[in-house]
Amino acid sequence: MGFIGGSITEDGRSAHNWPEPVTRWFAETFPRTRIVVENAAIGATGSDLAVFRAERDLIERECDLIFVEFAVNDYLTASEPRMRAREGLLRKLLADGRSELVLVYTYSQRMYEAMSRKEVPGSIAEFEQLAEHYGISSVWAGRHAWEEVAKGRMTWDEWLPDGLHPTHRGSLSYGQCVIALLERELTTTLPAAAPHAAAPDADSDTDAPNPLDRANLPSRALPPAFNPHHWERTKLVPFEEVQLEGPWTIRRAAALMPRVDRLLSTSAIGAKLSFSFSGRGLVLIFDFGKKSAEFVYRLDGGDAVAVSRDRPDWCLDGGWLRPYWIADELPAGRHHIELEVVHGNREDCRGTDFHLGMIGILK
Repeated sequence: MGFIGGSITEDGRSAHNWPEPVTRWFAETFPRTRIVVENAAIGATGSDLAVFRAERDLIERECDLIFVEFAVNDYLTASEPRMRAREGLLRKLLADGRSELVLVYTYSQRMYEAMSRKEVPGSIAEFEQLAEHYGISSVWAGRHAWEEVAKGRMTWDEWLPDGLHPTHRGSLSYGQCVIALLERELTTTLPAAAPHAAAPDADSDTDAPNPLDRANLPSRALPPAFNPHHWERTKLVPFEEVQLEGPWTIRRAAALMPRVDRLLSTSAIGAKLSFSFSGRGLVLIFDFGKKSAEFVYRLDGGDAVAVSRDRPDWCLDGGWLRPYWIADELPAGRHHIELEVVHGNREDCRGTDFHLGMIGILK
């Protein structure tokens, strides 16, 4: 069982986000089944990063059921790129026919105006288009919590006092909404894996069949794409293929940056890198923060582009896995990029750390 999304879903130290009650429901409902959880959610990230992580973090883990929660973190991304990224992610997860998907829509304060008019926020409405096209179940947990507040079952500050991150009570509300969907759709279609089945014999060390396992079922053909420009075909460029000039290191990053194996790092202004690639898009994914350097790049020998990224107040010195898109609609063929590290030359840029976590290519 897998989860992917933002901070509302990630497996934090507090261990109270909505995947917890959902996981406990599975363990209680199917006591003879070994429940293995892969929580691949990362705070402050969206579908545009998830599409490059899907293989390693979920598909290679052979998850039978995957919950996708990006309606909040994709909210400020323009409609076309977020739809391309979302569809690419969903097609990746559905491609081998193993995984069932559930789309989970939570809440941020930006959705308030639309919901107060009983409208569906645009980020959710677009996800619903994909859900209908691919036959994916969805659950609007944010609306469930909103209605609990309206009925007086929960106060707003018990739900999400900062307008985004739910408390224990708010997470439980989200979880209960997801569980209600599972009770309707899962337990009613799995008579062989009846809830609260008898425990195995004491001498037995075998697990009961996984009620979600589709490994022996025939593959399902994907329908034609909803958006022909979706981002299903991606590739990561190994750091070994990058040409370096100056003091660079490649180092293990697990302790500093979860979900990233290694970082290509320097703190030297003037350090350079370059590489060639074939594809229609290029994204650089950074361990980013207020101590991060900026850079200047040239693509295919064109004019120099100076990058200057914002650093919100909540941004720490590092630890934000942040994509920067160089291009996503390049002509077919071979391309080349040259990059030089520079100081940000702005008040909120407090260092020259250049930590590159991934190089992603759209095919």
